[in-house]
Amino acid sequence: MGISLELARFIKQLNFESLPDEVVLATKNAFLDWLGSAAAGAQREPGRIVLSIVEELGGKEEATLISTGEKTSSILAAMVNGAISHIVELDDVHKASIIHAGAPIIPAALAAVEKIGAGGRELIEGIVAGYEVAIRIGEAVTPAHYYYWHTTATVGTFGAAAAAGKILGLSEEQLVHTLGTAGTQAAGLWEFLADGAMSKHLHPGKAALNGLLAALLARQGFTGASRILEGEKGFVRATAKEYDLSKITNGLGQSYKIVENCIKIHASCRHTHHAIDLVLDLVKKHGLTPAQIAKIIVRTYPIALDLTGNYQPDTLYAAKFSLPFCVALAAKQRKAGLRDFNELTLVDPSIRTLMSRVELIADQEVTALYPAKWPAIVEITDLAGQIYTQRTDYPAGDPENPISQAELEHKFRELASSHFGVPRVEMLVAAIRQLEDITNLSGLLGKGKED
Repeated sequence: MGISLELARFIKQLNFESLPDEVVLATKNAFLDWLGSAAAGAQREPGRIVLSIVEELGGKEEATLISTGEKTSSILAAMVNGAISHIVELDDVHKASIIHAGAPIIPAALAAVEKIGAGGRELIEGIVAGYEVAIRIGEAVTPAHYYYWHTTATVGTFGAAAAAGKILGLSEEQLVHTLGTAGTQAAGLWEFLADGAMSKHLHPGKAALNGLLAALLARQGFTGASRILEGEKGFVRATAKEYDLSKITNGLGQSYKIVENCIKIHASCRHTHHAIDLVLDLVKKHGLTPAQIAKIIVRTYPIALDLTGNYQPDTLYAAKFSLPFCVALAAKQRKAGLRDFNELTLVDPSIRTLMSRVELIADQEVTALYPAKWPAIVEITDLAGQIYTQRTDYPAGDPENPISQAELEHKFRELASSHFGVPRVEMLVAAIRQLEDITNLSGLLGKGKED
């Protein structure tokens, strides 16, 4: 059996009743966490631009735009909702595949559910299928793929397609075609980092749109490559110099990747979180201020340095991808939340001065553990020459270093309250706790009476 067919069979056979309780809880939490990030990003400039284009285009009222509570066509809703959920850098991440799975997958799944009038159980099934497919493909091509390709965009397209195809009730054959059409659309390059461009936000939006489009086309008989993953000119060989196809199907159906999901608590690139955690712990433990710090050394893996080694971030978005800025911000603010990244901290002289004292080192021992672990070692030297050292293999929010259910729901309230309002936020928390009991999700995120 080919890989694409094996994935299609898995997607088709997956059903809510057979999912372990921990998988169902992880899925509901992924949905809640994604929704908080989407709400927080809804009114940011990139999100407003994408929304303006969609409103100009118009569309049949099928699925909800989180930004406005209005409805548009399912594929356009998926695009906007995917884009806004990846703006504030607080959406989930999976370590081994290096993918923010929620941003492309959940918008496609939600749009598909709303389009056909399905409910919470169908949404859970779709999300689980999408995460499984995306993460497994991501693991097969990581880390070679990640050098040029933004995995959330590329591999996320497969996950969005799998989620939508499951919810739309496609046959095995149609699911194979769905994956084929998804794979030929998968794209997303890291070059945007050189300019601090908005491309990163578009990536999950287009992945969600393209994945749902692939499933809708397959439902009408549109064919795609039957070996898009394993084929000689397929996705894997085209986008990764080194790969392991066995990772896509080994153990498929025996456990679920969504339980490996990581929740972000700092509003920056995940590759900065290990060092932020350590700096926060050290400065609080030893009462250090930026003026008392002579040097900060961060030892980590090369990909973290490639993506976040920027010493001169000139925009807030670039600052979120600057490891020197993030650790200096953490030392000054003693936190690195959404509100800590602002126009004042971006140019704060004490933060900028401390950034110049940050040294980044690619550490061989740490690198050998990546990407199964995302470790870092931080050494802080104070003006008296005292050195404080600490290491972590698991940033806060990893399954191995989890946050509590209460902390997750608190994060959602902080991110979503200004957009939805406190009464709606509390309704959403309660509803998502019992997501499997909702038979039709079409009204969950639309405008309510208080609007």
